[in-house]
Amino acid sequence: MSTKVPAANVRLKRAYEPPAAQDGTRILVDRLWPRGVSKESAALDDWMKDIAPSADLRKWFGHAPERWEEFRGRYAKEVRQRPDLLDRLQSLARRGPVTLVYSAHDEAHNDAVVLRDLILEQRT
Repeated sequence: MSTKVPAANVRLKRAYEPPAAQDGTRILVDRLWPRGVSKESAALDDWMKDIAPSADLRKWFGHAPERWEEFRGRYAKEVRQRPDLLDRLQSLARRGPVTLVYSAHDEAHNDAVVLRDLILEQRT
């Protein structure tokens, strides 16, 4: 299927922010559960641990902004090795809003940012 994913359908939200009706399908995209967040308050529809960065990559990155560009490339490579998971996210986002939930403090340098770009990327 090559139908484009509308950019407005892929949203990002920290796990510590309250859920909202406009979030649509809420998917945790971290390998680790967010500290201090209960399952009830997270209000998740799914937890896709397997699409999160590998433990080695996550530890290497350490949310260091100077490693951001290298992290983006390495993580994109990991995600592309799991096309089934990326296709699933793209399919959900074609049908309606999807919110990628993450726990990182840095809203600009985290795995959900990279994942959003990959979901919106149009493969030919």
